[in-house]
Amino acid sequence: MRTAIVYFMLLLATATWGQSMVVSGTVEDQTTGKPVGGANVQAAGLSVVTNADGFFTLKSQHQELTAVTVSHIGYESRRVAVTGQPLTISLRPTAVLLSEVVVMADNARELVRKAIGNIAENYSREAENYRCFYRETAMKRQHFITVAEGVVDMYKSGYTQRQVRDRVAIRKGRRLLSAKASDTLGVKVLGGPVTPVMLDMVKNPDLLLNDEELSHYELKMETPTTIGDRRQYVVSLTPHVVMPYALYYGRLYIDQQTLAFTRVELSLDMSDRHKATSMMLVRKPLRVRFRPKELSLLIDYRQGSDGLTRMSYVRTTFRFNCDWRRRLFATPFTATCEMAVTSTTGKDVQKISGRESFDQRDAFFDRVDFFRDPAFWQDYNIIEPTETLDRAIDKLMKRYE
Repeated sequence: MRTAIVYFMLLLATATWGQSMVVSGTVEDQTTGKPVGGANVQAAGLSVVTNADGFFTLKSQHQELTAVTVSHIGYESRRVAVTGQPLTISLRPTAVLLSEVVVMADNARELVRKAIGNIAENYSREAENYRCFYRETAMKRQHFITVAEGVVDMYKSGYTQRQVRDRVAIRKGRRLLSAKASDTLGVKVLGGPVTPVMLDMVKNPDLLLNDEELSHYELKMETPTTIGDRRQYVVSLTPHVVMPYALYYGRLYIDQQTLAFTRVELSLDMSDRHKATSMMLVRKPLRVRFRPKELSLLIDYRQGSDGLTRMSYVRTTFRFNCDWRRRLFATPFTATCEMAVTSTTGKDVQKISGRESFDQRDAFFDRVDFFRDPAFWQDYNIIEPTETLDRAIDKLMKRYE
């Protein structure tokens, strides 16, 4: 599986400013009271994702926000009126049974084939512009060492066309990194702002959703679930052949009504360290030994008011150890890349020129600057940092004072 590459060596802080209408709140599990991270919060055509603490902030410069709709896999969606005060939104877990037409295990492959055949009907055939929030983080052991954040624009051609036409441009970005020389690690890995272009499984079937690639996997029907209020088939993928490259374990979520792919979860098979390394690592210092531990991918799609399904969120997570010759212990690192689509428009669609586009060979770290401006984000919608990340940002900022 081919995908984009960048350096995971970045970081930034978050601020809000401007005259926009701001709605904030926390999403929690109604039964346990625990925060629900990764919930999708929508209002007036805008969207954002809750952080690990279940917190969100949604800003609108041109439209009044009267209500927000919150959805998450395994929960009933909920629409809540805006009160002018921070919201506490409780989501009720839901269990969904299969409909009367029971899909047997032997039909899982046929179900996926039908969903592939419905792509042209379920996804936009016209070009669109996406506005997205992007974040990269890297941790050494339990401490953040780099973070980078930015706002990017994405040009997405129709789903009947190949993804080679799609491009990403950085509109605003900033970074922070640890001042300790020992925290610097020149390892080139998967990820970057072009991730939604390269990892759009639905638009780029060469990655997974084709007969040849799927023949390497056993497909099995799992317990169905819901995303928002929509029932979902769940199909698991398990490698059942040995290939020259590493395969994935994962799940495909398919809308029961439209047969649209709504979520893809993949985790790279780590049983062969050399195969996993070739999938994750591009370059490293000669004296460093790279030991892969995890590569997981998550791609979310959401159905819009027009009935079409669009990409809404992408996240890649790496865990790996690096050890230096003559040192006794290896050092664990975790790198995460996420992008959330905050707004979409199909009107007056503008292509992104090659000169301003972000290339898969580029490093986000090299394309943005250091900032400490409380008005930096202005009216842009972002994913709020978690409490842990907030503290890490404060520590990193103090090193520059």
